[in-house]
Amino acid sequence: MKTLSVSEVAKKWGLSERSIRNYCSKGRIEGAFLEGKTWKIPEQAKKPMRMNSKVRKTNPLLEVLRDEKRSGRTGGIYHKIQIELTYNSNHIEGSRLTHDQTRYIYETNTIGFDSDGANVDDIIETTNHFRCIDLIIDKAQLAISEKLIKELHFILKTGTSDSRKDWFEVGNYKRFPNEVGGLETTLPEEVSKSIKTLLREYNQTKLKTFDELLDFHYKFERIHPFQDGNGRVGRLLLFKECLRNQITPFIIEDDLKMFYYRGLNEWKSEKGYLRDTCLTAQDRFKVYLDYFRIPYDGMNDV
Repeated sequence: MKTLSVSEVAKKWGLSERSIRNYCSKGRIEGAFLEGKTWKIPEQAKKPMRMNSKVRKTNPLLEVLRDEKRSGRTGGIYHKIQIELTYNSNHIEGSRLTHDQTRYIYETNTIGFDSDGANVDDIIETTNHFRCIDLIIDKAQLAISEKLIKELHFILKTGTSDSRKDWFEVGNYKRFPNEVGGLETTLPEEVSKSIKTLLREYNQTKLKTFDELLDFHYKFERIHPFQDGNGRVGRLLLFKECLRNQITPFIIEDDLKMFYYRGLNEWKSEKGYLRDTCLTAQDRFKVYLDYFRIPYDGMNDV
């Protein structure tokens, strides 16, 4: 019997090597076996079907988030996500607030920390980002719409120095061309049409795969609809869509930032970079869920 390696099967099926190993360890690839520490997979093995029938009908994480948000309970997973998602997403975009400062602002609603000085916009966008997280929790089960995208941007940028600039459109699409990572993005006059097309195509299927979420994120960032704030809005939408599609969410932390950027840049030619980076972040998030005793088995992660 001819066998294939994990890398060969990953390429053949269009999945990451990590996903193939996961399938093997769970016994979902018939005939796969370990030879030493290496998985051997029959050449004729069939790609496992998505386990939609086993996906939870309710999302335990979303239920806990909504309960803790409603009750105002501190110290739980809602509290943790507010700080971790806000700090890391803002830090990717250049915020100079530390993790402790972010936590202090959230927990005390004050800015009385000792430092050499904090940028006012960093502080405003931090408090605004907390409100954005509340919005995506409230609307987690709704399809993404232009209204939601613009509402997130409006909340994020309201009260910042950008909001006082005549040319900056808070809560509206950009007026001037911009680049991301040195790459050209969609021209201002084409943004509205491009976003509508993206949403129409994305919202066609009810339950999305992990790769479909990442593909949406890539396309959203390549459109780059706003003058600023695109990365944070995009990652908020990605977190929301994980909740909606029964996929364990993830947060891109600072040490994964460059891998994340590379993954976005290479997505069209090599999906493995972004996929594996996000799966690594997902593993870290599962540690939070384990600690707070929130089940995630049966989620549609692969």
